[in-house]
Amino acid sequence: MWLRRALIMGVRVARLVRIGVSGLLPGTRFLLRSVHRKWRRSLQFRTVLTTLMLAVSSFAVVGAYLSNQIANNLFQERLAQAESETRYNVKQVQDTFDGAQVTDQSSVITLVYDTLNAVEGRGSVIQRRYVFEAMPEQTKPRNRWVESRASDQLTISVIPPELRKAVQDSGKDQFWASTEFPVGTEDRPGIAVGNKVTFNGTVYELYLIYDLNTAQKTLNEIQNVLLAGAAVLVLMIGAVAWYVTRNVVSPVSHAAVVSEKLAAGQLQERMVVKGEDEVARLGASFNHMAASLQEQITQLATLSQMQQRFVSDVSHELRTPLTTVRMAAEVLYDARDDFDPINKRSAELLYHQVERFQSLLADLLEISRFDAGVATLDAEPTDIVQLITHVIEGVAPVAAEYGSEVTLNAPAGSVIVETDDRRIDRILRNLILNALEHGEGRPVNVSVAANGTAVAVAVRDHGIGMSAAEAARVFDRFWRADPARARTTGGSGLGLSIAAEDTKLHNGWLQAWGKKGNGANFRLTLPLRQGATITRSPLQLEPADVGLPGSGPRRTMLLLDPAPVQDGQAGGTGDAGTGTGTAGTAAGMKEES
Repeated sequence: MWLRRALIMGVRVARLVRIGVSGLLPGTRFLLRSVHRKWRRSLQFRTVLTTLMLAVSSFAVVGAYLSNQIANNLFQERLAQAESETRYNVKQVQDTFDGAQVTDQSSVITLVYDTLNAVEGRGSVIQRRYVFEAMPEQTKPRNRWVESRASDQLTISVIPPELRKAVQDSGKDQFWASTEFPVGTEDRPGIAVGNKVTFNGTVYELYLIYDLNTAQKTLNEIQNVLLAGAAVLVLMIGAVAWYVTRNVVSPVSHAAVVSEKLAAGQLQERMVVKGEDEVARLGASFNHMAASLQEQITQLATLSQMQQRFVSDVSHELRTPLTTVRMAAEVLYDARDDFDPINKRSAELLYHQVERFQSLLADLLEISRFDAGVATLDAEPTDIVQLITHVIEGVAPVAAEYGSEVTLNAPAGSVIVETDDRRIDRILRNLILNALEHGEGRPVNVSVAANGTAVAVAVRDHGIGMSAAEAARVFDRFWRADPARARTTGGSGLGLSIAAEDTKLHNGWLQAWGKKGNGANFRLTLPLRQGATITRSPLQLEPADVGLPGSGPRRTMLLLDPAPVQDGQAGGTGDAGTGTGTAGTAAGMKEES
């Protein structure tokens, strides 16, 4: 029964300990994380804590050295005094024993008792105690009535065995050893000094034990003083370090706050400058820089507004005359067969260039709406796979003209995304047309993948490609990789810029990768729900191959497989009938799972 109760009690105690440890660990982890966060984010905290750790380490080393030196000096002083006094007292004991004229037992015991009590040293600076023991393995004379004697109920066991052996094996030499001996209920440190004395033909071991308790108390007091002084010095050094770093870090922190406000658009913010030291000069220089930046930013903003207003006004003003010119160009284009060859070619050029001008004007109007901040998003749930399929079918005539095969690699089911259909259609159409234009007739692959938060569409061509520097600038307005290239190739130069702006409205990513001679890859990543944040794209930007990683049912659709052009059959430039016919005869679809 008692064993069972003990086991139950042990289980309960173990459970309480486990609960206590489990409750302590989260608090410890929180404290460590807080210290680590403070260490990373606060220069003042890092400086003060480093100073304190270095100060504590220095004081620990110096304190340990001083404590060791003081203890060693105290011990050596007490040891020298103990050895000197022992020699003197042992000589007195031996002289007393040699001159004694006692023959009866009571006289011998009295003489030994009185002689040893005389060397006990009660009341002296270093209180002595003695242990008097006859050496073993001696033939006992008839008049040896004293075998051992000790003060304060000590026994020979308080003497270290090594010291006894050294004394027994020596002649008249003196030996010492550190030891502990009981006094009341406590053990005190001491020094035991041993010698040999003879009395009436018997050899005795005489050990004088010196109490070092007073020296130990002195050493403890000195160590306490050193510890208290070190603690006070560490606190003072920490306070000094905090004050000094505060004077240095506070202006830097203030400058960081002002910089953040300047970056947020509060251009009127300035630092408070006090004094004439280096920090004050830094603040004055910072304010001068901020004022200069404010002036330049204001000028640039004013100039940008003027440019945007100019583009918007010009674009709107050109719409009416451009409409008239286009109507006239269409009339001339429809009647071109009645013209002579020169005028016919002029009518065709006029028609195509007016179309190009109208496309450029539409892009400028769209850019002006983005710049003015009036572009809005009309998002609704949409199957993006179906949207991509519609876009690819729409560019089939262009694919037929360039002779490129367009394939779609997408999930087997629907991928519903909250998007603005018109803007996503424009982005995808622009990316695919660019891929066809620069694909040099090679295949163009469109891949779709989704995760729990986002969907990605990658348009991959295998044409001329582009460098990393070109990929970084490909979304700039009117930028071209080859400025000398004919302006009839590549559109208005605003398509990718508009695509990037449309992507920003969706809170998505539009990124480009390219390699010279190995084609390019454009990746559009959109959140599945409006307002969500993208953390990772389902597709990698640098393509490993055409297929997509991952398992599960997928479908691959061959949406355009252009047939070879027969001799005498012209591809045409924008002939919708020819392009559509080619697409219609070559389009196909196959399912994979």
